[in-house]
Amino acid sequence: MERVPQQAVAGRARRFAVAGGALLVVALLAYWAGSLGGGGAVPRPSPSPTPTATTLTTPEVYKRVGPSVVVIQAGKAFGTGMIAAEDGTVLTAHHVVKGSKDVTLTFADGTKAKAVVASANPKRDIATLKPEKLPEIVVPATLGGSVTVGAPVVAIGNPLGLTYSVSTGVVSGLDRTSQDGDLEGLIQFDASVNPGSSGGPLLDARGLVVGVVVSIADPGGDEAFAGIAFAVPIGVALGGDEGDGPPGGGPLI
Repeated sequence: MERVPQQAVAGRARRFAVAGGALLVVALLAYWAGSLGGGGAVPRPSPSPTPTATTLTTPEVYKRVGPSVVVIQAGKAFGTGMIAAEDGTVLTAHHVVKGSKDVTLTFADGTKAKAVVASANPKRDIATLKPEKLPEIVVPATLGGSVTVGAPVVAIGNPLGLTYSVSTGVVSGLDRTSQDGDLEGLIQFDASVNPGSSGGPLLDARGLVVGVVVSIADPGGDEAFAGIAFAVPIGVALGGDEGDGPPGGGPLI
């Protein structure tokens, strides 16, 4: 058998080593590229997405809460309320129904009913109404939740008689005092509201009622929205009856 010179064997070994090294580099590059692009056999782990199930879009908030909103007519005045309990109790602003003996509610499904004032807290500008008749399906709003400055909010109401109007904005400030000084601890927000919006819900991004709309700042004295509105925090609104007192809130809407 012909013997291969030792020098030739060494040369072949070097070529094999270089070829093997090149193949290893190619394999490692392919694995790395596949891992980044999703084509590798073992994908790289990725962080779980942040849960967003509790955050709703504005249309979703309206869809969830709209059936709970009530149009209120007290004499010739209009306002807004919300179903606040399974028994159909309606929560609203006190000045909407103050002094009126003829209160009519229109529910989201079109049901109309007379109502009487069940409780009143003029010092907080809050009242509850008891309807004589209820819609076939009662959908109470979910009350509660907290707010922070800058957080998104949604208002649903009956501004200028335009029923079930929706506006959006943010919480502009907390613990505010109304323009006339009658109410304190208010939520300031910039979602557009106008006369007829009072008593309607102020909602957070989860569709929770965080306040009851009561008034606007009115530097021009013309009841036009100037980008500053106020709501009674829901915790304060549910605080109970304190008897007679000023209706509060600055220019009431």
